[in-house]
Amino acid sequence: MSRRRGGASWWRPILMIALPVLISTAAAVTVLLTVLNPGTAAERLDTVRTGLAVGAGIGALITLALALRRQQATEHDATERRLTELYVKAVDQLGSDKAAVRQGGLYALERVAQDNADHRQTIVDVICAYLRSPYTPPRAPGSRKLQGLRAPLRPTKTRPCSGIASEATSRSADQETHQEREVRLTAQRILRDHLRPQTPARSWTRWLSRPALTFWPDINLDLTGATLIDFDLSNARTHGMQFKNSTFKGSCNFENIKTRNTTRFDEAEFEGFANFDGGHFGGFSSFNSSLFKETAAFANAQFKKGSSFSSAKFNANAYFYHARFDRRVTFNKARVTGYAEFGRAYLVASDFREANFGGLARFVEAEFDYSANFISARFNRDANFREAHFHAFKSVDELHLWQDLGSEAEFVQPIDSEKNSSFLFNRAIFCGDAKFNRTRFDGSASFEEAQFLQNSEFTEAYFLGDVELSQTRFNRVPEELAMYLGSD
Repeated sequence: MSRRRGGASWWRPILMIALPVLISTAAAVTVLLTVLNPGTAAERLDTVRTGLAVGAGIGALITLALALRRQQATEHDATERRLTELYVKAVDQLGSDKAAVRQGGLYALERVAQDNADHRQTIVDVICAYLRSPYTPPRAPGSRKLQGLRAPLRPTKTRPCSGIASEATSRSADQETHQEREVRLTAQRILRDHLRPQTPARSWTRWLSRPALTFWPDINLDLTGATLIDFDLSNARTHGMQFKNSTFKGSCNFENIKTRNTTRFDEAEFEGFANFDGGHFGGFSSFNSSLFKETAAFANAQFKKGSSFSSAKFNANAYFYHARFDRRVTFNKARVTGYAEFGRAYLVASDFREANFGGLARFVEAEFDYSANFISARFNRDANFREAHFHAFKSVDELHLWQDLGSEAEFVQPIDSEKNSSFLFNRAIFCGDAKFNRTRFDGSASFEEAQFLQNSEFTEAYFLGDVELSQTRFNRVPEELAMYLGSD
């Protein structure tokens, strides 16, 4: 079988050259004889020679083209083999027990990805896989546990001191942990530097910006369950991001991040300041059950395809000033211990059911489109909705502008466009002052069974639709709502 294959392979290149040459030669001779129409035998012979020369030239060109093609294929194969060798070697280095070798492996992968655009996503996947591996950050200085004395001091027989050996082992482990920290910071820096489309110029034009030749576009990040240290992706551009169940040690910076596809931070833990100011989330964004131990900033952020903060916990302040939610947004069962800032925010079909606001909740000049649901929400301090505007959709076409969520369509409940927009505060509890001065409700507003335990202000509030106040409890009934209570 192998002999037959070897015997059949030699004539294929010859056939690929000979057949086109014969055809082109015959065609050239025929055309020359037809066009020139030689009269004598000598002229006809010269014409045939000319046709043969044309065929020979064509044969030479075909031979040259085949040689170039073979050379390109050989060079491509050699390049691929070299890339494979570099890739395998770099991956092997990541498995080394020496931090310097692992760091060298990361730099080798970075160079391979920079020089070969087709392999960038694969290289990023390897770096993300390394960051997803289990890791415990080093202990803070002075956090070593005190062992104390195990027994009273008294004369005894000399025993070997095991504490010295254990202390040396502990120091060695701490040193390895610190070295691993540096390796991980290198991996994070590689992602940061290559996901930024622009970099500041280092010259007298430093206030301008220039395209970064090192930018890797359309990259997906999968850092599910990773432990990240002072993570920085500010001004980065990605296709999608997965940070589910990740832990952010120290602060994290996603300022002006821009992603086109789904972004997930479900059950993520942010131990320091979390900065998402100016972020642009083009796909569905989810922060369900995430924990923010310090301040979380989402000022001027834009959420284009739906977002969810269900059961999220903000142990400090939460800033959503001037944030824009162009699709349905959910904060149901979210808990904000500190100050909650939603001033001048734009929210479509917002859901704050059973949300708990421990500090001041500020929705000054916020805009709520179609519906706002604050059923069973609890405001433990003052709640300020001054000059907020609760819009109603004017047409079915306007409703359809935001109702299509693509792959995340299951996140949106069916909406009946024929029903009036409703803004619900049923069973909400306002423990502090509630201010709705100059607030405008274009649809029906319901405060059924709501409790206003302190002062409530509705000065110059405007209700275009029905107002439901059955079983509503006021510390003092506002004059502006007395007419609605009287109608009941």
